[in-house]
Amino acid sequence: MTTRIIGTGRSVPSRKVTNDDLAKIMDTSDEWIYTRTGIHNRHLVETETTTDMAADAAKQAMEKAGVGSEEIELIIVGTVSGDMCYPSTACLVQERIGAVNAVAYDISAGCSGFLFALNAAHAYISSGVYKCALVLGAETLSKMMDWSDRSTCVLFGDGAGAAVVKADATGIKAITQHSDGAGGGVLTCENRASNNPYVKNEITLPYTKMAGQDVFKFAVKMVPRCIQDVVEKAGMSVEDVDYFLLHQANKRIIESVSKRLNVPIEKFPTNIEHYGNTSAASIPILLDELNSAGTFKKGDVIVMSGFGAGLTWGATLLEW
Repeated sequence: MTTRIIGTGRSVPSRKVTNDDLAKIMDTSDEWIYTRTGIHNRHLVETETTTDMAADAAKQAMEKAGVGSEEIELIIVGTVSGDMCYPSTACLVQERIGAVNAVAYDISAGCSGFLFALNAAHAYISSGVYKCALVLGAETLSKMMDWSDRSTCVLFGDGAGAAVVKADATGIKAITQHSDGAGGGVLTCENRASNNPYVKNEITLPYTKMAGQDVFKFAVKMVPRCIQDVVEKAGMSVEDVDYFLLHQANKRIIESVSKRLNVPIEKFPTNIEHYGNTSAASIPILLDELNSAGTFKKGDVIVMSGFGAGLTWGATLLEW
């Protein structure tokens, strides 16, 4: 018994922000951003919250799957930008969708969050603990950006994606996951500083800091390796894969992975031009776009690969 995706959903804020919009408030341009990243637009919250988007994506996924809220036994949300320190975003989603029979918790794995959440749900399902789960990636990264730092803030967007998964004879065939805490300093956002009767602290807002070139070098080196690893674990070759769904961080990273694997770029669908880097939400948003468009056929082999803060990275191979 394995884990099969039976429904997907996505949700992004209504406010679309173009590169030209950003050029009005900072020293940048559409040409500067697009040639370096492949991004034209991103969506930023105004009234929406991480929980709002996650619950919306979850309801869509459940409707497409034909699954009622009472059937959901497990909810895992990959996020680094929940609305609350506690309760978890997963528990807030549980309440919103009425999944009274579910256990719910969050995973903090940066941009790998959805993938790690999916693999965790797979472990529960394949071991027989649960039969039906809701897996999400949801982020409001705009609240964690220094909007005077054009090298970082222009890359990111807000959004959520969801997948309902169930025990089945067909689905996930292999997974691989990795972490390197020693490299974690290249992508960080500090939490609240110590604050108690014995520690004097000036409260300041922490923002995301990224060493972009280091992250780029890490991704183009490790992502092809983990894709090769998961393909070999499944007893296949990269030529057997129909679609590679990579974390949408930078179009040049995706192109580099394509070249290193010697796989046609046409097998690497992208939507980064429309959403920017939505961290844990990027893979499930892309997954739902393709699923909703009828791109996948029964029996298609799909590899999803995420990478990000931690450092974390991994891949999942499944049969649609």
